[in-house]
Amino acid sequence: MQVTPTIWLITIAVTILFFVYEFFAHVRKPHEPTIGESARWSAFYIGLALLFGVGIGVVSGWTFGGEYFAGYLTEKALSIDNLFVFLIVMTGFAVPKKYQQKVLMVGIIIALILRGGFIAIGAGLIENFSWIFYIFGALLLFLAYKQAFGSHESNPADGKFMQLVRRILPVTDEYHGDKLTVKKDGTRFVTPMLLTIIAIGFVDLIFAVDSIPAIYGLTNEAYIVFTANAFALMGLRQLFFLIGGLLERLVYLAQGLAVILAFIGVKLVFHALHVNELSFINGGQPLLWVPEIPIWFSLLFIGATIAVATVASLLKTRGDDARNDRDRVRDEPVISADPEDRIEGDSADQSTGSAAEPSK
Repeated sequence: MQVTPTIWLITIAVTILFFVYEFFAHVRKPHEPTIGESARWSAFYIGLALLFGVGIGVVSGWTFGGEYFAGYLTEKALSIDNLFVFLIVMTGFAVPKKYQQKVLMVGIIIALILRGGFIAIGAGLIENFSWIFYIFGALLLFLAYKQAFGSHESNPADGKFMQLVRRILPVTDEYHGDKLTVKKDGTRFVTPMLLTIIAIGFVDLIFAVDSIPAIYGLTNEAYIVFTANAFALMGLRQLFFLIGGLLERLVYLAQGLAVILAFIGVKLVFHALHVNELSFINGGQPLLWVPEIPIWFSLLFIGATIAVATVASLLKTRGDDARNDRDRVRDEPVISADPEDRIEGDSADQSTGSAAEPSK
């Protein structure tokens, strides 16, 4: 792709303007968004992301357009998994509903900054060291295993990192509005709000480790990597409130993401073999017989995996709900609604009682 410094500057400036608008229009005044508000803005950002992908396809060719869409789908799925951890963090810190927007907004900005740094580092490594694809591939295969067999049950709010933060910083037990620090008896204390933001920033750092190698497995274009990440993060705050209840129903999301990460990991290893320069592998010569997985197949595979994981999750939770309802009905005492049944039952009880009485 021919991306001039001017295009980079315009893209970054527009991204910053979107987040500035988000803050002043929606986040500055603490409130809990309605479903309608969240749905409208989620649809707007998703539509904008799709329109941008069409623009890349028209201007730069549909090979790059396909890479963008595959990257956007992957990053959006990983971002939804990120939301699940955000939910655990905010539940652990008992963040009031009306302040959750601010926490999410700051967390998303931190995520974009961290991913921007990782994108720059990744682009430099790929440009100078072709063997980095082996590292990225192995890392994604390891992360896929952790994703499939790990657990989201552990609360980052109680992790070792946050325990260390609490030992270093004096912390109040209660919230003081949306303030990050408060002064009490001449001493400056940090509030649970600041601790929540620190925890989410730490989570963002961990997620950037698998997010960036994953999308570099789909494209080598740093511009596509950045814009796919930016659009995946835009609207994430609204999506949190829109599908907050649905997050707990996506029970197979982790397994679906594991499949996607493993697939991209294999794709990266294949690409590394195809451009091999390591002397101890095939004498430093590329293995040209190793297949390169085309982007159209990657796009179909990622889309199908997300769809299957979502449908399977909803079917599983719906079946569990129906089974729980049946068990609840079975365990409840049966009370007849027919008055005649109750009269007959009462008569039978009276007859039994009369028969049991001694004759005078």
